[in-house]
This record gives sequence, structure tokens and C-alpha cells, in this order.
Amino acid sequence: MSWLSSLGTFGEILRFIILVLEVIVVFNLMIVVHEWGHFLAARWRGLKIDKFYIWFGKPLWKKTINGVEYGLGSIPAGGFVALPQMAPMGGLEGETNHESLPPITPLDKAIVAFAGPLFSFLLACVFAITVWQVGKPQSEGHTTTIVGLVAKKGPADVAGILPGDKILRVDGQPVKRFEGLVDSVRWNVVASEGDTIPFEVERPGQPGVLKFDVDPKAWPKSDEKPVPVSWWRSIFKRPDLRMVGLEGQMTPMVARVFKNTPADEAGIKTNDFVLKADDTPLRSIGDLADYIEKNPQKEITLHILRDEKPLQLKLLPRFPDKTNRITPRLMIGIEWDNDGRLIESYPSPWEQISDAVRHMGNLVTKLLSPKSDLSPAHMSGPVGVGRLYYKLFQHPDGWQLVLWFSVVFNINLAILNMMPFPVLDGGHITMAIAEAIRRKPPQGRLLEYVQTACALMLFGFIIFVTLKDTGDFFGGGKPDPEMRKITTDGLPIKDVWLSKEERAKAASGS
Repeated sequence: MSWLSSLGTFGEILRFIILVLEVIVVFNLMIVVHEWGHFLAARWRGLKIDKFYIWFGKPLWKKTINGVEYGLGSIPAGGFVALPQMAPMGGLEGETNHESLPPITPLDKAIVAFAGPLFSFLLACVFAITVWQVGKPQSEGHTTTIVGLVAKKGPADVAGILPGDKILRVDGQPVKRFEGLVDSVRWNVVASEGDTIPFEVERPGQPGVLKFDVDPKAWPKSDEKPVPVSWWRSIFKRPDLRMVGLEGQMTPMVARVFKNTPADEAGIKTNDFVLKADDTPLRSIGDLADYIEKNPQKEITLHILRDEKPLQLKLLPRFPDKTNRITPRLMIGIEWDNDGRLIESYPSPWEQISDAVRHMGNLVTKLLSPKSDLSPAHMSGPVGVGRLYYKLFQHPDGWQLVLWFSVVFNINLAILNMMPFPVLDGGHITMAIAEAIRRKPPQGRLLEYVQTACALMLFGFIIFVTLKDTGDFFGGGKPDPEMRKITTDGLPIKDVWLSKEERAKAASGS
């Protein structure tokens, strides 16, 4: 849909509307399938069904068909099937009075409650099979364990890790990729709990395994006094996660060539891969800038791969003719593709589902650990999930990425709903088991108080993570102070490049 941008403002608005509608359709599909599981199981077991609603709150739309009220609520936080013979949930689902209805067995209650997570799991399986067939694009920098970029004076740099090192284990765990839900460098760094993080790497030209203890707090100290964050802004800001200053190796790929720049005049084109600068291999999109900084005023030979054909182009980096940077830089005038080379992978359904289950288990374990930096403040609610879907749809291969993430989302939805927490499906199953043991259903004021308290806690948590999700839109509720260190006006960087004729004219003073 990128072609819509060529239509100007109208095209951008239309593109935004289409993307939002796509997110709404996909997000509601998850909810409908989950609640449909409860609905079909209730029909199978002969239960009375009062309502089938997507979302909570005052209905925006409702219609009664065959004795069942179908509707769309006003609070986008899930959905429900009102079943008066299950544990009463009148406060959430609307008051009902069916005292004459016959009781149902604990088995009926357990089956109906379990059907929702089961359908979410089955939907995840459908998505996983689809991904297995159509593929999932992955960035080269995500799938490797070879280091491409080491942040200067960052924790990994201080410890001695170098670009080109192949990471074998992080925090005692083997790694298969740089980014990902499990078995990844990024996750094991984030999930680590010690004062230092053990790394085991292989280094080209050196035998054996090298070991490093990386201190995640060993970032360079700033001379500037930290700006205090007000309590109001802290509500929207997420706590920082552990980082050590490492990125996976990727072949730099040109996303855009600016007009009248050295790159434009040398003949560099969009989608060119830049393999080397002179005889120096480039392992990340920041390597060329570093090489230019170390070799000022030097003509550089770039080794290019274009349509699988190698070629060499010579150019001389120069300063932009006009810029709002505080410190102008020698540049060639290109913009890199952050994803770089995309590799199509076809993970098996079992691999996708097992990774999602393992990730959810690891996440819950870390959330419960007092030593972990991970907390509920790092989780997302409907707003955050919707925002992620929106970003995925913007990608050229958006539908493939949406299918893959939907596997993860539905597995998470199934597992979370199976937790033995009142108002969740797992809570209904727990009460059904208790009823089978005690031979009478739990009831009375205490049950109502517990359910109300748990419902308030659930909605409170949703509001809490929604505030964090909202803060993600606005940078944690405050402007980015880093831009004021880079530009003279605090605005985004703006470089202006003049043509040869314009530069000659400016140089002659005419």
C-alpha cells in the first residue's frame, strides 16, 4: 500500500484508515474465535446462553437472535459469553435472573471454560501451518549470532567483545539467533539477573572458546545532570531493560540515495548491498560512517553487490552544503535499510508453537522473580498489541509477519486465560474442580467479593499497561532530549545538498 503515499495527504489518510481497519479485523478475529469456543461448547452441553459480546461496557450495537443477544461493547478489552449457569458474573456481563434454570455439572463448567483457550490454541495452529507454507521474512541481522556492531565504550566493548565474534552462549544458555522470543542473544541479556552476564564466543583466528563477563551497567557516565522525571510522566514511562551494546551482523543495504550527494553522483542505487569500504568489510550500517571518520578527505572505493553482480564505485565523502547539525559530518548521502537483506524462513508449526509456549513460560518466570528487571510495566494491553499489528502491517511483507505474530499472540491468550484467576477461564475450571471435590458449587457473598476484587484488579492491570502503551506513542511522555545534543534547533536532522553547478556558483560568490 506504499503507493497510496504518492497521492499526497489524501493518500496518507486513506492508508492510515485501511491499516487501522486491518488491525481491527485481525484483533477482533482473535476475540471472536476465543469466545466462539465458549459459545459452541455451551451449545453442545445444553447451557443457557444470554449474550455473546465482543468487548465490554455499554453496547454500541446489539441484536437478539434465537434468544441470544449479540453485541459490540464500548470498552475494547476482550469479550464474553454470558452463561448464567456458570459462575455468576453479573457485574461484568449485565445482570440476569435465571433462578429456575437447572444446575449444570462441574464437568460441563470445565468443558465450557476450557473451550475458549482451546480454540485460541487451535487458531494459533492454523496460523502456524500457514506461516510454514507461505514463509516468514527475517532480517539477516536477526538470524545470525555473529556480532556486527559493538557500541563504543558500551558494556560489551569494555568487556572485550569484537565485531565478527560468534556468540555461543549468553548467561549460560546456548543461543541460535540474535533476536527472537527464545534462544536469542537479546532475550538472554534482558532476562539475565546477575551483576554480570557471562558470554562465550568464538573469534576468527583464535582457537577455543573465549569467555567474557559483561557488566550491563558499564555504560559511560554522562557529565550532564540527569533530568528528573515527574511522577506524572513516570506513569507513562517503561523501566529500561538490560542492554550491552551489541547488534547482529548484517550486510548494509541502501534504502535511499539523496540527490546531489556523493553517492548519487557515484551511481549508487536503492537496494545496493555495500560489502566493503576499500579493503574493510562492513558488518553493520554504522561501519561506513566510522570508516569515513577514521579516513577523512580520502576517496573511498565501495564494493557493491547489485542484482547479485559485484561492482566497485569510487567516491569522495563531503559535508552537506547546509545542515542543522551542531557538528557537521563527512557523509556520502544515503539512508540505510534497517532490515537489510531479508531471508525467507519456513519454521515448522511445532517450532513456532513450542517457541511461543517456552517464551510465555520464561516470561512468567521472570515476572515472578524478585531479581529480574522484567516487570508488569513491560507488558502490553490491547493498545500495545494493536500498535504492534499496525507497525507490522506497514511492512512490505506485513501479512506474513502478522500471521507469525498471531501464532504468538494466540498462544499467549490461551495460556493467560488458563491461569487459575477468578474471571479468567482458568478460574472457572478451578472452581469447577472445587465443586466436584466439595460436591456443591461455591456461592454466597464471599464469592461475589472475590470475583469483584479480581475483576477490578484485571481492569486495573489493563489500565496500567494501557498507560505504558500510550507512553510509547509519545516517547514516555517527554520530548527526546538527545536531539538537542545533535541539532542547533532541537528539530530532526536536515541536510541540504547542492548540485555541482550550484556549488560552483556559490564558490564563485555570484
